[in-house]
Amino acid sequence: MTQPIRVLHVIDSLDAGGAQAALFNLVRHCDTARFEPSVATMHGRGVLWDDFARLGVPLHSLSPRRELPLYVPRFAGIVRSLRPQIVHCHLYGSNWVAKPLAAALGVPVRISHDHCSDALRYENQWARAVDAQANRFSSHICAVSGSIRDFLLRQERISGDRISLVYSGVDLDRFRAFTGKSRPVDAHFTVLGVGRLMPQKGFTAFLKVAALLLSEGCRMRFQIAGAGPNEEVLRMKAAALGISASVEFLGHVEDMPNLYGGADALLVPSRFRGTPMAVLEAMAMRLPIVASRMDGLAEVLVEDTDALLASPGDIPAFARQLRRLVDEPGLDTRLADSALKKVRDYFSARAMISQVEGIYGRCLEEAADRR
Repeated sequence: MTQPIRVLHVIDSLDAGGAQAALFNLVRHCDTARFEPSVATMHGRGVLWDDFARLGVPLHSLSPRRELPLYVPRFAGIVRSLRPQIVHCHLYGSNWVAKPLAAALGVPVRISHDHCSDALRYENQWARAVDAQANRFSSHICAVSGSIRDFLLRQERISGDRISLVYSGVDLDRFRAFTGKSRPVDAHFTVLGVGRLMPQKGFTAFLKVAALLLSEGCRMRFQIAGAGPNEEVLRMKAAALGISASVEFLGHVEDMPNLYGGADALLVPSRFRGTPMAVLEAMAMRLPIVASRMDGLAEVLVEDTDALLASPGDIPAFARQLRRLVDEPGLDTRLADSALKKVRDYFSARAMISQVEGIYGRCLEEAADRR
């Protein structure tokens, strides 16, 4: 009987985020007859550690804290013990550190999963140079949006045959659209924000939109689900805007489907150029979306068909689009139905996994041919 191919996924942390959600889907739904996954986090454990543990996947932490010298011997020991045929790296730290180490240790296939298209590489020449150098060790790169693929082609000069556009996929078994949902006439309209609390996610803009709508007398409440380094700054901003009583900071939420099901709209005023997993999850849950008109989002969302869009930073435009969901009868249903069909057709977790496992197979064949 053929032994499964050993795949070691490496990610910076198991804190909640889109990359972690994509990795969870890759592990949960992988073809276990063909592949045997394990997961290593660069530092710490993170809030999702137990979720991964419940999948029965072997878990490893390279270091209790962010410290490069601790990563190297621990990662080398794991590779020598597991002898993976594939090391699949997610996020900057693993791509910059674990991937070159995997090459030095003789791992035949090294996959980069490029989830990030934020200011770090666009505005930091040093980071861009490090990323380009590290990508020399990639057997193949999975780019989660066309904007990321184009960045790799144009800015890092990576050959197109080494990059595949692999959109993230949502677990349609977990995120199922609620049927028969209705909001009581006298209830507040609930606007949800989801994501890691970092500057590029646009939560400062989220709060400014909330303040504008509340100042106009809208019966709305706002919820932010997620944790991150900007939480205290955002709480102070809400207080400064005088809207603390109308904004609820929920932290990490375990039951995201229920949270989406209780909301009336998802607001994504992001400056991030990728495709947030929260958008795909909201599409699957039939939750209307108001989002930034940006490359990664615009690749997925057709304006006024699947979602309502506004230019990043245009606070009045975001507010107007949210008011349309309240004021225009049937608009929310039309948008939600179109988005649900699209996510089912093109953005399922199983479609993503099938594509990634196909890349594994091709890369393994190429590695065998080079021997």
